[in-house]
Amino acid sequence: MKFLKKNIIPFFCILLIGIVLLNVDAISDSIANSLERNPRVLAEPGNVYKKDDDFIYVQNTDDFVPLSYNDILNIYYTILNNGYENFTFYCPSEYKDCTKDVAEISNNPETLSYISNFVHPFNSFSDDEKSPTTTEIYESGEINIKVHYLYTEEEKQTLNKKVNDVLKEVIKTNMSDKDKIKAVHDYIIEHSKYDTNDKYPNDNNKATGPLLYGYATCSGYTDAMALFLEKLGIKNFKVATKFISEDTEGHIWNAVFLENKWLHLDLTWDDPVDTSKNENERKDYLEYNYFLITTKELEKVDKEGEVVIKDHLFSPRIYPEL
Repeated sequence: MKFLKKNIIPFFCILLIGIVLLNVDAISDSIANSLERNPRVLAEPGNVYKKDDDFIYVQNTDDFVPLSYNDILNIYYTILNNGYENFTFYCPSEYKDCTKDVAEISNNPETLSYISNFVHPFNSFSDDEKSPTTTEIYESGEINIKVHYLYTEEEKQTLNKKVNDVLKEVIKTNMSDKDKIKAVHDYIIEHSKYDTNDKYPNDNNKATGPLLYGYATCSGYTDAMALFLEKLGIKNFKVATKFISEDTEGHIWNAVFLENKWLHLDLTWDDPVDTSKNENERKDYLEYNYFLITTKELEKVDKEGEVVIKDHLFSPRIYPEL
């Protein structure tokens, strides 16, 4: 027994130390790699435009270690919804396709646009860049994201004031939510036209177009309406036409949660364009064909009239609420 204590045990201790010393680089690399790939991500509080709403397609998350494609979608939504300009998270080693899935999402403007449709307009992606985000992907699993936002701080301040002024003008005491939405719907349409001649190419796709310059495309109408819905505390998101091909012209409109159901609200089609040759004889229209209607009603309206409307073909996978 004394022999074991004096000779065998020290021998194994020396042998173990030798093994550790011979493999110190591999062991340290393994530890470092583990630490690098699974560090704790501390997220800052979101900005004033953060929405607490979760949707079926995307949800807010406080877990920034993704284990699936949907987890990455939720991380992107959370980054955008919080208004983060820069954000870093890490792919865990057990999620083998993580960096590949990040690359697929970050390089797909259509997917990024879908995510953007669920956040406040002031936290939405800019479409001025080749990609709405700059995403750096490293072999270590580190993912760095820089977001390009649509609205400048000056535009946000100006639009906030405009929205508040309009609400003071059109909202009356004891109005129902539906009446409030109608009042805003009417105001936007009565004070703007569809920008058929691209008079304001830098603004017609934003709320600045209809609210500041009186001209808009469908994106401008939709963002303007969304700003009012947010101010009124009414749950909403934007619905985009399902992508078919590069030659297909897209469309976007509002979805509104009212009286415990999701309804469509399309100001663009409620403000039809008069195509009379004489511009001075053109009339301004205000319609309610697309005012707070169900999907079945939307399909019915689209099929009525001389022209069948195909603008409202949306993906049920992205918008199952509808």
